[in-house]
Amino acid sequence: MYLELQKRLTEHLRAVLQTKYDLQIEVIPLEIPPDLRFGELATPIAFELARKLRKAPKIIAQEIVAALGHLDGFSSFEVAGAGYINARLDRAAGVRLAAGSEGGSPSAQGSPELTRGHALVEHSSINPNKAAHIGHLRNAILGDTFVRLLRAAGYKVDVQNYIDNTGVQVADVVVGFLHLEGRSLADIRQLLGELKRSGVRIDYYCWDLYARTSQWYASGSPEENEARKRFRYATMHEIERGCNETAEVAELISTSVLRRHLETMLRLDIEYDFLPRESEILHLNFWALAFEQLKQTGVLYFENEGKNKGCWVMTRPAAGTQPIQEDDGPKGTDEDAKVIVRSNGTVTYVGKDIAYHLWKFGLLGRDFGYKPFFTYPSHECWISAEHGDEPHPHFGGAQAIYNVIDARQSDPQANVIQALRGMGHTAQADHYTHFSYEMVALTPRCAVELGYDVSEEDLARPYIEVSGRKGFGVKADDLIDKLIAATRAEVDARQTGRDEGERQRIAEQIAIGALRYFMLKFTRNSVIAFDFKDALSFEGETGPYIQYAVVRARNIFRKAGTTPDAVLDEFAGIDPAAYLEGEANEDIWALWLRAGRRSLVLEQCISTSEPAHLAKHGFQLAQEFNNFYHKHHILTEEDPTRKIFLLATVAVALRELIVVLSWLGIESPEAM
Repeated sequence: MYLELQKRLTEHLRAVLQTKYDLQIEVIPLEIPPDLRFGELATPIAFELARKLRKAPKIIAQEIVAALGHLDGFSSFEVAGAGYINARLDRAAGVRLAAGSEGGSPSAQGSPELTRGHALVEHSSINPNKAAHIGHLRNAILGDTFVRLLRAAGYKVDVQNYIDNTGVQVADVVVGFLHLEGRSLADIRQLLGELKRSGVRIDYYCWDLYARTSQWYASGSPEENEARKRFRYATMHEIERGCNETAEVAELISTSVLRRHLETMLRLDIEYDFLPRESEILHLNFWALAFEQLKQTGVLYFENEGKNKGCWVMTRPAAGTQPIQEDDGPKGTDEDAKVIVRSNGTVTYVGKDIAYHLWKFGLLGRDFGYKPFFTYPSHECWISAEHGDEPHPHFGGAQAIYNVIDARQSDPQANVIQALRGMGHTAQADHYTHFSYEMVALTPRCAVELGYDVSEEDLARPYIEVSGRKGFGVKADDLIDKLIAATRAEVDARQTGRDEGERQRIAEQIAIGALRYFMLKFTRNSVIAFDFKDALSFEGETGPYIQYAVVRARNIFRKAGTTPDAVLDEFAGIDPAAYLEGEANEDIWALWLRAGRRSLVLEQCISTSEPAHLAKHGFQLAQEFNNFYHKHHILTEEDPTRKIFLLATVAVALRELIVVLSWLGIESPEAM
């Protein structure tokens, strides 16, 4: 409702400015006033036009208001302060609009005419060397929620989970198996069978082995440690090369761990479409094609002197120099150059990432092979292969890319964008978004609850950082299990009349909702200190608080013996104007306004790449609904027409809460 009325006012203002001042203004600034006393929308456009028209803003505002006349959906316009224009909505018309227009969510699914483009979201991207941890959950929940938002807005979205199965982290766990434990490939195959039969998870086994291997690299003499690190990188090169036993071990372990990661994420209702692996990027020679393009476009040049002698480097724009072709030779050492190919011929992470992103945009000229890997209830998840032998969906060739990668990778991400721009792919660079986020830590209280020994010094800190290499961290599944167990105790106490399966289902819905909301309510650039008590609280800004508002609204209809649809059908035949005026009804009008902001918030989330706006909207909507519930006696209202109006208010609030929760990836339980 709000978004539609904003567009209506914007178009009307634009036409007035064209007619009255012969001005073509593309962007009309609109704001939502902080208090309903000032109306529902406002614009400072008069201030922006003051210099151009050589008039005081207040005079311009008066002239504009006089020219606005009548506009459907609005009751009046007025000048405020030194030149603001406040707009007041026709409340009855606004309620009618909110009751109907926010009912559905545009989706590309089955509606090609609504498709706004093809977006590719890469998230999770967990190294397949050990169990997923709490930090991975923030990445995956952010990415999955943004996918839901894009699809709700009408985008076709592919979800990709990049698998670095040839990197140093996988090499470390392979070193652990082959060297620390002295196992052969056959031994490891046998171990996997034994672990499965005994109920021990391979990703948990690797969690401990990875920590032991990391400590082993630094546990000997300086000479021994140096030799161990050389062994580490030799192992990694064997894995990259492929076609040897070390690479087979890496493939076996990484694939087994990857399956566990997908099962973990499925507990949070997070699914993927395609799993591109670094091994195929290497073996299918994606880099070779990208390298030629980078040289041909002058993005890379060969350095003949200085610290980067013998390397292929990319000049940063900040250096103020132009890229130099190889045969020209450098005109002096560029100290601000980014090495893409080292002097020993190995390619840096950024180089491989440039090749991968050329593929994402359909600019590489080569594709992966594809094989089915993991079956979801509604679709198949595919994995990259050197050779594919089955028909498969088309992946890549996106118009917009969103990479959910933590803030520490800002520089490499910026380098990829720079390379695309340097190659002439300006439109693609403009539609490449590094969806960055900060780390997840633990409150000291949470660390103690998880069984860690916490020093007095750490107990006084606001949060404690986790470290997988040091073995101090929270496995994602352990966290989910603990949340469900804590919630189940509360559900068992409240829902004694329900059977075991129902109580377990409700506990899972609340626990997952609590976790997802906690990860989403903070802006992406905020460090999160996770805490069980804060996340699971039924009061305050939490997932369970919003879920409880849904349960409360459903109970109203259950007690009234009707349904939201039936109420809204009956509401269509009454005039709500009398129930929206006066101070006593301001809270009801405010609730309808909040319920009508869903589409506006959706656009805000997408334009800023910030799902926290939706989380905040959901909480505020639940808060205003609860205030309305406590103030107005809905079921005992004696005026039958007003009772229908109050029930319609509940119906719209309920509908909006359910939709907002679904976009956040949170279920709406029937009971709590």
